[in-house]
Amino acid sequence: MSFTLKPRNGVPYAIATRLPRSPFALVLLPMLLAGCEAELNLAAVTQETSHASLRTDHYQALASNAAVSVLVGNDGVVLVSQDQGLTWQRQQLPGQPGLIDVDACPDGSFIALGFDNQLWHSADQGLSWNAQALPTQEQMLTATCAPDGAWWAAGGFTTLLNSQDQGANWDEASLDEDAMLTTLQFLDAQQAVVTGEFGLVFSSTDGGQSWQASGRLPEEFYPHASRFVSLDEGWVGGLNGFIYHTVDGGQSWQRQGTPSAAPIFNFSVNRDGLFAIGDHSSVLRLSGERWLAVPTPNAPAYLRAASNGDDHRLTVAGGRGLLLNLDTRPALAAQAQ
Repeated sequence: MSFTLKPRNGVPYAIATRLPRSPFALVLLPMLLAGCEAELNLAAVTQETSHASLRTDHYQALASNAAVSVLVGNDGVVLVSQDQGLTWQRQQLPGQPGLIDVDACPDGSFIALGFDNQLWHSADQGLSWNAQALPTQEQMLTATCAPDGAWWAAGGFTTLLNSQDQGANWDEASLDEDAMLTTLQFLDAQQAVVTGEFGLVFSSTDGGQSWQASGRLPEEFYPHASRFVSLDEGWVGGLNGFIYHTVDGGQSWQRQGTPSAAPIFNFSVNRDGLFAIGDHSSVLRLSGERWLAVPTPNAPAYLRAASNGDDHRLTVAGGRGLLLNLDTRPALAAQAQ
């Protein structure tokens, strides 16, 4: 199945009015579910204790460029770090929007998506932000900057928005499925993957101009997180601690073993490998075809935001102001024993 995307030009949807099936799930579900973790060695864990992070914070996403890291969450909270997550400076955006995603753009700027369908842009390393309303009635759930600098957002009714001029003009299109798109990743300037409700997986080889169905996840799995290293190989994670892996472009999926049923909300990568983070402060590292626990505090709070990098540091954050810096090298040594 192939879809060539064209702007809608005001043409009404087949369903004129539709309440999003689960827009609150990505924000509220992590706070309601809890997993069980074994007692762990916390020698490699540094917890942020400065006043920048408060117990009332619920962090949702983290992104970094060469100079700074930006962490966003509820009530318009934005934390900025200039030292790879060791210390943070706090600010609160006007109107206190619920921020659910953030990404770093190739020009060094940042975009952040609000649950109210506002897209915020910072051109000065996260110090100041300007907002604009996204031109859609559908709930947007994820936003990203493509390698060519284009801004993208995806969400309800498999809607995809993109702007080539920093929000001055937008193209809106749909994959024509009555489902929520939950993840969007560009592998390079031409290749991209989206996943969504009911096990949807679509890929693009022309920079998002057209999309092709790439199989389906087992049992209409709802993906909260995905990480692809190519159009052939990738991972998706979600409820019950389930993580699925494909090496054939989504035509088949294998469920990999995880040590708990804590829901998975994000993937991260650094020099020590691929990591999954989720509920009950869980951090997992891929070892072969199974996932092993990385030491974290045994806290009843979700983790959703995670850094990516080429060193041994992993910054993770989530509910109740939980903000951690992990050195993943001791975890590797412990797992090798």
